[in-house]
Amino acid sequence: MAKNYEEEAKAILKLVGENNVDSVTHCQTRLRFVVKDRKAIDDKALEKLPEVKGVFYGSGQYQVIIGTGVVNDVYAAIAKLGTVNAIYGKDDADTAGKTSNEHKTVVQRLMAMLSGIFIPIIPVIAATGLFLGLKSAATNAQVLKLFGAVPSDIPASLTSVISVLTDTVFAFLPALIVWSTFRYFKGTPIIGIVIGLMLVSPILPNAYSVADGSAKAIMLFGWLPVVGSQGSVLTALVAGFIGAKLELFFRRHMPNVLEQILTPFLTMLVTFAIMIMGVGPIVHAIESGMLVGVEAVIHLPFGIGGFLIGAAYPLMVLIGIHQTMIAIETSLLASTGLNPLITLEAMYGFANLGVALAIFLRARSNKAKATSMGAFTSQLFGVSEPTLFGVLIRYNFRPLIVTVLTSGIGAAILSMLNVAANSYGLAVVPSYLMYIYNGHALLWYTIVSLGTVVAAFVATNAFAIPKEVLTPDGDVETANAVISSTVSDNKVYAPVGGETVALDQVSDPVFASGMMGEGMAIKPAEPGINKVYAPQAGTLSVVADTGHAYGLTTDDGTEILVHLGIDTVNLKGVPFTVAVKTGQHVNQGDLLGTFDQAAIKNAGLDATTIVLITNSKSYARIEPVAADTTVQAGADLLAVQREDVKVESVEPA
Repeated sequence: MAKNYEEEAKAILKLVGENNVDSVTHCQTRLRFVVKDRKAIDDKALEKLPEVKGVFYGSGQYQVIIGTGVVNDVYAAIAKLGTVNAIYGKDDADTAGKTSNEHKTVVQRLMAMLSGIFIPIIPVIAATGLFLGLKSAATNAQVLKLFGAVPSDIPASLTSVISVLTDTVFAFLPALIVWSTFRYFKGTPIIGIVIGLMLVSPILPNAYSVADGSAKAIMLFGWLPVVGSQGSVLTALVAGFIGAKLELFFRRHMPNVLEQILTPFLTMLVTFAIMIMGVGPIVHAIESGMLVGVEAVIHLPFGIGGFLIGAAYPLMVLIGIHQTMIAIETSLLASTGLNPLITLEAMYGFANLGVALAIFLRARSNKAKATSMGAFTSQLFGVSEPTLFGVLIRYNFRPLIVTVLTSGIGAAILSMLNVAANSYGLAVVPSYLMYIYNGHALLWYTIVSLGTVVAAFVATNAFAIPKEVLTPDGDVETANAVISSTVSDNKVYAPVGGETVALDQVSDPVFASGMMGEGMAIKPAEPGINKVYAPQAGTLSVVADTGHAYGLTTDDGTEILVHLGIDTVNLKGVPFTVAVKTGQHVNQGDLLGTFDQAAIKNAGLDATTIVLITNSKSYARIEPVAADTTVQAGADLLAVQREDVKVESVEPA
């Protein structure tokens, strides 16, 4: 007889608050509520409900973790009650996304916007920083002296050609930003590029030349000064926003026969006129004032400003607002050629290394060792989520306090030494490339960053080692018992090819915590279309309408969830195709469907595939067969072991 989930649905709604819910939808593992007041919900009370495995707030949604299969029944019971807005179908899912966005804070919206605009251009700015560093090193008088040369020996023609590599991005930075802003706001990117190029047209007086007095502004109508927008990030953002919105407006209201020509014409004309006739200079003045303020904080005496920035940055990452710093860093680079802000923020990553290494060396729990070493390894290349969620806040807040304080101290020292990067986008080990342009900067950055690792390591050992990691796994003795067991093994095979990742290193805290069950993750290898294969023979209990998840019950009862990406339910099926249906029996290796990894990444989401054993508690051990390696689809991934333990004799203690 099917279980009635009405009481569970009522209990969940009572604790979330019916009047607190704007809408609710679900994916294959959790209920997703858009709520008015997240703080009004009693998390602990919800977690005590029979079907609730945990709760989590992310992606603008309050997520109640239920589990594969059961979540459908609980959601259906909530919808049947009719007391909240339960969203069905793809069309309604669009509404859900809009509702979610509407209830994000201003800071959350700003963070999402800045992230969406600047992330696509980070690689070229980072590359330009490396070009600048190599140029500085190659033309350094001391370096050339080793080869018996001096800077004047370098041909002017070679210098000019090299300058193309080092100067192009910053010369046309507004064009890149306007392009990316149009792209983010669903405008036509090529129109954005043209508007951006207009802002830095060589016909207009260069903003820097006008500022230093070597050029004069064009006096339009005899009284309106007009100059280029070189280096003005905020001006480009505003131009991109205005232009994209104007284009969308014109496309909605323009007759079809005229739309193709008149929409680009009017968009470029009106946007350029608005920016030139007042908005551009005003925005540029505001931006200049902001940069003066930021630099004043950075250079507060005795390293106070550096400490405040270095200590605050880990907390900004924790609550998800650190992406707002990208615009400031870009403005600093464009106006001064240097980025002292990323230097101070970077100490967070080095502090994390010290904390993770200390816990790894002291831990007696194999699981804690694996978690901390995985976090340490990923942090070496700037991926901090495994350290943040798997180490700093997993056990208690002492490791986080160590990171905050040591990051702040390291940043304070660097601010007093006036060390600054010449780029951004590189973290921890690769970050040293941002300082090779200057021997003094590279030396002190190296000393202070390594010192931060040591300080965090010592402080963690002194008072921040969690007690939980000091207890060995399975430290339970069966005194004087003679035990025999029969072990039946069952393997789960990789549904996609790629690089295996420990579950506790994935960016979704729900999956990483093991709340949904034990398993493994795979970073897909194919940059384009990836095929998804059945990880075992069995019956499909779940095939998501959106194509982002499959639930499979094997012939011997193992329940497997294959989840394609993180938060990909929000894509409403666009990058996915499905080749099977719920209730269908499949053999190991049968095609389940496909997904477009590039489309997932372009949407700003993580394409990592999660493979979980959702009934993990039914098994004695679930062990990775292919950890920290690369697998082909169909290769061994997990070994599931069920032990029938029989005590043959027990002697008196």
